[in-house]
Amino acid sequence: MTSTRERRSPTDRRRSGAERSRELVAAIEKNQVELLFQPQFSCADGRVIGAEALARWNHPQRGPLGIESLFDLAANAHEAAALTHHIAARALAAAACWADNLRLSLNVTAADISAADFADGLRALVRKSGFDAERLTLELTEQALVRDVEGSAAQLARLASDGIRIALDDFGAGFCNFRYLKLLPLDYLKLDRTMVEGIATDRRDLAVLRAIVAMAGALDLAVIAEGIESEAQLDKVRVEGCAAFQGFLRARPMEAEAFLSFARSG
Repeated sequence: MTSTRERRSPTDRRRSGAERSRELVAAIEKNQVELLFQPQFSCADGRVIGAEALARWNHPQRGPLGIESLFDLAANAHEAAALTHHIAARALAAAACWADNLRLSLNVTAADISAADFADGLRALVRKSGFDAERLTLELTEQALVRDVEGSAAQLARLASDGIRIALDDFGAGFCNFRYLKLLPLDYLKLDRTMVEGIATDRRDLAVLRAIVAMAGALDLAVIAEGIESEAQLDKVRVEGCAAFQGFLRARPMEAEAFLSFARSG
């Protein structure tokens, strides 16, 4: 029997996607997009050092949609900047009451970094929130840089001058342009989860991790390991010199109040 999905025409699928994008815009305006925080930990001693701000939308028909799906929908509706602003404003407001030793990480999209007023807009949000700019990290992927690397570097340099740190996210997930490591004011390389999946069992995977950490060290960059789900993986990234990690082994994304209690408990 042919499913409904298989019978739908490309026009129907485009119409459906446009409708979901419009729904997302309405959800942002009504404050229906949930904010979650993924704890990050020091590899050295396991203490909580901050969190990455994520978003989730409980769509009435499709169920929970994560941050990647949300940004795809927002891009289709030309509202990616509005979604980023929404997440950043709420995350900064929530983090304003965190202990001084906790950092906040925010994701940055291609639409954000290509906007001429991005740096000024983010600076204004940080000032309004009262959150210390030196405790903020921006995470951006290679895809966010391909349009205009030099322009991206200039925007990020302005933010770095305020003490904001910059992380190259999903490192190893695709083709890495090593020119980015030269041009951008980076502080961190954040390994994609695919780069740590096999490190406890595959010597080649471990060798790749070791090479990346060595290269990062030569460039004065700290390495953050994402997707840590076993003690064996954690042992390897700790021994190889990664600075921080996040993953389901220690904590899943949680709401703001839950994260605050989690961080206070150690």
